[in-house]
Amino acid sequence: MNGLQTNNAPDSSVVIPHFVFGAINFFVLAIMIILANTNLFEAYFNNKLIAITHMAVLGWATMIVFGSLYQLIPVVFETSLYSEKLAKFTFWISAISVLFLTYSFWVGAFSTLLVYAALLMFFSLLLFVINVVLSYKKSELKNTSSKFIIVAILWLATTELVGTIIALNFKFNFLTVIHLHYLKIHATLGLIGWFLMLIIGVGSTLLPMFLISHNLKYKKLDYSFYMINAGLLGLVINWLFFKNSLFTIVFWTIIVAGILFFVSFIYESYKKRIRKKLDIGMQYSMLAILNILLPILISLVLLIGFNFKFELLSRVVILYGFSIVFGFITTLILGQTYKTLPFIIWLKKYKSLVGKVKTPLPRELYSKQIATIQFYLYLLFLVVVPIGFLLKNNSIIKVGSFSLLAVSILYNINVLKIIFHKVKNIENG
Repeated sequence: MNGLQTNNAPDSSVVIPHFVFGAINFFVLAIMIILANTNLFEAYFNNKLIAITHMAVLGWATMIVFGSLYQLIPVVFETSLYSEKLAKFTFWISAISVLFLTYSFWVGAFSTLLVYAALLMFFSLLLFVINVVLSYKKSELKNTSSKFIIVAILWLATTELVGTIIALNFKFNFLTVIHLHYLKIHATLGLIGWFLMLIIGVGSTLLPMFLISHNLKYKKLDYSFYMINAGLLGLVINWLFFKNSLFTIVFWTIIVAGILFFVSFIYESYKKRIRKKLDIGMQYSMLAILNILLPILISLVLLIGFNFKFELLSRVVILYGFSIVFGFITTLILGQTYKTLPFIIWLKKYKSLVGKVKTPLPRELYSKQIATIQFYLYLLFLVVVPIGFLLKNNSIIKVGSFSLLAVSILYNINVLKIIFHKVKNIENG
């Protein structure tokens, strides 16, 4: 954890609001899934499902990622954040944008409110991109991890540009191809270009640090970087101009190879770890790395193109998105919250007391029992919901949905417990 301690770290007031708002949105997301009910079984281009997806990706995952990245930029870039004031302003614009955008989708206001919500979201993300790019420009360190992060930021800008174009088309109708085609590009850019690239960049730094692993083959990350970017760029160009199914398979294979190099790197870190016992944060993280194999298998099924009926195809596509957003991204975020947030608060509360008095460990700032119960309830959610989708059984889906609601409540309790931790009367060490 000492690797997170740096004099360049931003003030906690920059980071903490992202975790609070993200945690609240996680709870809202669980409520939305329950309220959506049978809408989850409809074609994947329905307003309730799109609203849930954007709340999951922007309101929950991206908000936590923004906060974490502000804290980690000094670690990965070895420089301070370009502007803390800009980061605080960006937070409020992003928060308003997320709620506005999600509401627009939920009520189906595609040709009215959505346009303005999308433009506001584009503006907020553009501010974030500018802040990170200028921070990177100050950095003298240009290692593989930092390259993953800065390229992920550029993919984020591209993702939002495509999303904004789709939103504008609902009102002005200028695109010549159906929305689903561009939606596929938008989703792929966001999930692979933004989230996956960012997770690899940050994960390749933090996971070996938390596992205490040394003498790793970092060349694997170079292979991963070039393969994923080349494959994604080729995939998007093919979808835009050629629409050749053979090219799609080739570029998909390149992306998968790049992902497997990253998985191999993390597996090597796990095998060489000095810290043998995994805490709850690392249990989540290792589960997330394992879960990345599921969307690879599902995408293979979709590429092979079995003669699915449209209804079954829709459910498989939804399951593919579920496996990425909840199986991989959310699982990793839940785990890394318990690794990064306690240390951020601990640093704020106890940095001046280190060496003077006996201080608690960062992991003592949250309830291990609550975190453990949360972990097993989340496992239940991950197992039950896919079964419900495949069987088209709403009762099974509800079991998983209420399990996620319980997870979100427990997560919020621990996040608030960490953030509002009070320094107790500590005896001299």
